[in-house]
Amino acid sequence: MENLTKTQLIFLVILVSVVASVATAVITASLVSQSPAPVGQTINRIIEKAVPGSQNISSEKEQIITTREEAIVKSVERVSPAVVSVVATKDLPVVEQYFINPFENDEFFQQFFPPGSLPDFQVPQYRQKGTEKKQISSGSGFLVSADGLILTNKHVIEDTKADYSVIMNDGRKITAKVLARDPLQDLAILKIEGAGFSYIPLGDSDKLKAGQTVIAIGNALGEFQNTISVGVISGLHRTITALGSQIGPEILREVIQTDAAINPGNSGGPLLNINGEAIGMNTALAQGAENIGFALPINLAEKDLRDFQNFGKIRYGFLGVRYVIITQKIKEEKKFSVDYGALIIKGSQGEKAIYSGSPAEKIGLKEGDIILEFGGVKINADTTLAELILKKTVGEKVSLKVLRENREMTLEAELAEMPEN
Repeated sequence: MENLTKTQLIFLVILVSVVASVATAVITASLVSQSPAPVGQTINRIIEKAVPGSQNISSEKEQIITTREEAIVKSVERVSPAVVSVVATKDLPVVEQYFINPFENDEFFQQFFPPGSLPDFQVPQYRQKGTEKKQISSGSGFLVSADGLILTNKHVIEDTKADYSVIMNDGRKITAKVLARDPLQDLAILKIEGAGFSYIPLGDSDKLKAGQTVIAIGNALGEFQNTISVGVISGLHRTITALGSQIGPEILREVIQTDAAINPGNSGGPLLNINGEAIGMNTALAQGAENIGFALPINLAEKDLRDFQNFGKIRYGFLGVRYVIITQKIKEEKKFSVDYGALIIKGSQGEKAIYSGSPAEKIGLKEGDIILEFGGVKINADTTLAELILKKTVGEKVSLKVLRENREMTLEAELAEMPEN
């Protein structure tokens, strides 16, 4: 897996919504100075139109060249009705200011001043006067079904005590219900009541290539609904540390890097291919850098949708081990014969290395074992055991190559469902 840089960790600003607060920090992407893509760049898409009544179709076919600009415009027109703004509101205290004269009812001062002659000295005081529902944040999302299922980032709807609604492209405001928050990924599913909604088809993020044209759409800065930006896929399989949300630092793996402008408020909006299919979800931008944004691969969100539709919740596979990745340093310290793999160890507070009743316990894994491969894939710092488990499903049987006391063995585990705690 490829890191963003080799010399430093780039801290990212989670694109949560523009929060309505007394002091709001806004990060801009200097879009004004960027030049648009040249008009008329062609892509390799040729539509052949046969001339009616022609005997020699090959000699009389009409080739219609679709330009890059035309393809982008058509895709945007088609998907825009399915892109929504996600708004969070909450009952907040209404604070009232009033003034008092601290000398007015003080018997000590009244001894020295006749009635009505006390100094007119006013001190401000504050008190709560009820509550008022106010907007506290906004982000983006997009419809993925005609019956109102919406995908967005978890950090956009992270406040469990807030109420959520979506603003449609035509200005309608509809109450939204949070159906599920992904416990491991920055993903969430919302639902609005109704039928016949326009929705965005999902592409396949496993088939992406660097250099592909992409389109980012979202509620930029929480103010400019359905803002469009165009760029390319700059990189794939990035690992980043995202900061700036109440969720805290998050390590996001396998994310898509793009130079399409992504701004605060774009969180949860779709990253589209030129055919108008969602291939990612706008999630983060690099602070202090230009044209470096990141999106979660859509296949992660598609897995969450399937889980919710089939089981009513988002599920993850579970092996049940605590481990550290073996490095060259650990190899030398422990005098291991390998410099890769997952070494099964106790937790930092002395917790058991193997969870009781877990698949790992059932197949006989022990503290000190080294899992070299999981499902035929070598485990190392770039491809961790946790990452490989994420790609598997509950109930799936997976082979493990294990090193125990310098002896290799192959075991098979059936993944359980990850406990909620």
